Amino acid sequence: MTVSEEGRIAPMEGLTSRVVRTPRLAAHVIEREAAAPRHTVVFVHGNVSSALFWQPTMLGLPADIRALAIDLRGFGASETLPVDATRAVRDFSDDVAAVLDELGTGPVEVVGWSMGGGVAMQLLLDRPEMVAGLTLVAPVSPYGFGGTAGPEGRLLREDCAGTGGGGANRAFVAALAAGVRTADQPVSPRSVFRTAYVAAAAEPAVLEDLWVESMLTTATGEDNYPGDAVPAEGWPGFGPGRRGVLNTMAPCWFDVSGIAESEARPPILWVRGTEDAIVSDASLFDLNHLGALGAIPGWPGVEEAPAQPMIAQTRAVLDRYVAHGGAYREIAFDGCGHSPHLERPGAFLDALVEHLG
Repeated sequence: MTVSEEGRIAPMEGLTSRVVRTPRLAAHVIEREAAAPRHTVVFVHGNVSSALFWQPTMLGLPADIRALAIDLRGFGASETLPVDATRAVRDFSDDVAAVLDELGTGPVEVVGWSMGGGVAMQLLLDRPEMVAGLTLVAPVSPYGFGGTAGPEGRLLREDCAGTGGGGANRAFVAALAAGVRTADQPVSPRSVFRTAYVAAAAEPAVLEDLWVESMLTTATGEDNYPGDAVPAEGWPGFGPGRRGVLNTMAPCWFDVSGIAESEARPPILWVRGTEDAIVSDASLFDLNHLGALGAIPGWPGVEEAPAQPMIAQTRAVLDRYVAHGGAYREIAFDGCGHSPHLERPGAFLDALVEHLG
């Protein structure tokens, strides 16, 4: 693993990287070229990661598929700019659209992981002509992260208590900012990768050093990760602010469930792991679920603060998508965590290539 002259981590052999300058930002893009591409696939990474995570997937695609992976603002080697959370994830999706406009790609197949799945769904809502197909990999719920109930995504409180930047583990943020690379701390990036990004039973990651370096590219602070927080009357006493990454997915700002009624109906592939610790119906990152487990004191009970059924919400929205003339396929890998493309690379690639075909 080497670092280029411009401070970027050099891509794997067979890939190139460059900075694409748009009216919105200077975005770092990793590319796998194809002489006469039948598809262009655009990969959007998740929170606390970067385009680096997509490299093995990109290299595994058939030779006639062009692949692009874009670093979102404040991640990887893209420009660090403030994130306006009141626009939900639109700062990110508009950045992706700006890159594709600059490159003149035309319609593309979009693959979004975790938060990147939310960015991909927002892109479908705002720029439907740009999305020829959609693959959601362990995506955030269409109703955001935390603060909603039932498959219909009912908002629990107007103040969205318990969601957004205030829910971040401050020790983890400090470890990111300090560039901690060891697993000596339980909340170091390496430890979090091992316990949350992949399932507990996962084999040791061959490229774990690279994944940790990718995580460490995350810009920290109130304008980026995790964002700010404000006091709230509801438990546990804080709500989402207006700035930064985690607030973009707070339900008072984020709702992409409208894809179900979108007039554009590209085929959707939804891939997830059954042992996902982050996005599930019993997420270990959902403060309401942690309160029910006794991990956070003062939990007011299931009537006021139930866990968010993230999988059920995604399925309900995609079922509505079908009812309005769309089509989707759900694939759940047993024993797999939050990173199907890393934990089940062969099966994930097979599913993606079939979807592209």
